[in-house]
Amino acid sequence: MKLDARAACVIALTFLSCQTAGASSSGRLPMRPAPEGGGDVKAGVALYEQGKYVEAEAALRGASSAEGNAYLAASLVKQKKYEEAETPAKAATDAEPSNEVGVGALGEALVHLKKYDDAVERLSASIRVEPDMAYAYFWRAQAYQGKKKVDRAVEDFNTFLKLAPRAPEAPMVRQTLSALR
Repeated sequence: MKLDARAACVIALTFLSCQTAGASSSGRLPMRPAPEGGGDVKAGVALYEQGKYVEAEAALRGASSAEGNAYLAASLVKQKKYEEAETPAKAATDAEPSNEVGVGALGEALVHLKKYDDAVERLSASIRVEPDMAYAYFWRAQAYQGKKKVDRAVEDFNTFLKLAPRAPEAPMVRQTLSALR
């Protein structure tokens, strides 16, 4: 599933600065079309897409679908509630490993929590299911960076750039690659 320009814009993720010394956010997570049915999930997704993350969280609490859990996790990540986001993100990706919203939220949460081994394991599982999921490589690269496995981080950042060359994060990733080489 290669990303076209629209898809790259739609699934732009919040991400950490790729420098060791600090974090910076672009303020975005992937967005998918609202699922059919599921009143609270549909309303929660709509609120998320409007940037109303607290309201989205409230609407999505108790969601049982992968999509509902993915957007709940994404809403929590947007509020920097990384520990709280971990459980619904894992539920979403366990049920649907190729759910881009869930994978993005899980990657961001685990990297912020410095759970690099878990991030690598879970993102690798998603990549096995959907090998063209750009942001799984993006977050796994950051986990590898946290583990001081620079060669693997470089490999994943390069794969990210091949899959999403026009993603909002691409210039920062290119800058990071230059610094890592």
